[in-house]
Amino acid sequence: MTLRDRSELRGVRRVVVKVGSSSISGENSAKIDPIVRGLAAAHARGTEVVLVSSGAIATGMPFLALDSRPTDLATQQAAAAVGQNVLIYRYQQALREFGIVAGQVLLTAGDFEDPTHRSNARRAMERLLGLRILPIVNENDTVATHEIRFGDNDRLAALVAQLIGADGLVLLSDIECLYTRPPQEEGAEPIRTVPFGADLREFEFGSTVVNSVGTGGAATKVSAARLAASAGVGVLVTSADLIDEALSGADVGTWFAPDEVAVLPLATGPVHTADKLTR
Repeated sequence: MTLRDRSELRGVRRVVVKVGSSSISGENSAKIDPIVRGLAAAHARGTEVVLVSSGAIATGMPFLALDSRPTDLATQQAAAAVGQNVLIYRYQQALREFGIVAGQVLLTAGDFEDPTHRSNARRAMERLLGLRILPIVNENDTVATHEIRFGDNDRLAALVAQLIGADGLVLLSDIECLYTRPPQEEGAEPIRTVPFGADLREFEFGSTVVNSVGTGGAATKVSAARLAASAGVGVLVTSADLIDEALSGADVGTWFAPDEVAVLPLATGPVHTADKLTR
């Protein structure tokens, strides 16, 4: 199903939701509860939901007595190993109220390139969804290297949406929508809709999040949104605080219209990881 606009996210067959580290770690860890409520409401409407969640490294940092995100790979892997366990526990605790069971899925970029791994990942998630389990996907930080990492989970979410043939993708951020330039700058205007194939080169999108835990930013969301849209997946970028409104089809965020003639990958087909679109 190709979504014509954001209003069709309500009651959609299958949706991928991505949440970033800055929305669920540190002082914002309490936001897991409202995020889960939004996911559970969509689940109750019959929508198959997949959550792509960052936050393993950020969640593990306090347990390793780290004040900022580590820069060396080994310490990142150690923090992820500890944090992933805690993160999934927190999600499951919040999901228990709604009678939903979570299933952990850890992927690397190589899993999307290898046909066997890709097929196995798709089959596992299809089965989880068929059993009404909520898959929680993250990069497998404990084995990924600098050379093969996704770079950010916005891109991972776009690839997962392609992999499982999702109808919609919701990228949650710290702000309500994207702007023509950093929102704190004078003259910044909200972007409500991006038609498929629109030239966005005149806009200024920041490439990083200015905090101690996140690695994404507006530019990564634009890149990921256009990657998913090119595969026929409608994409909404909005605030984590508005997840319930987003999944209810409310007029919030920035909507990236999908390519209406795109064909999503078949069960044995490839996932297109190359993003050749202009940011």
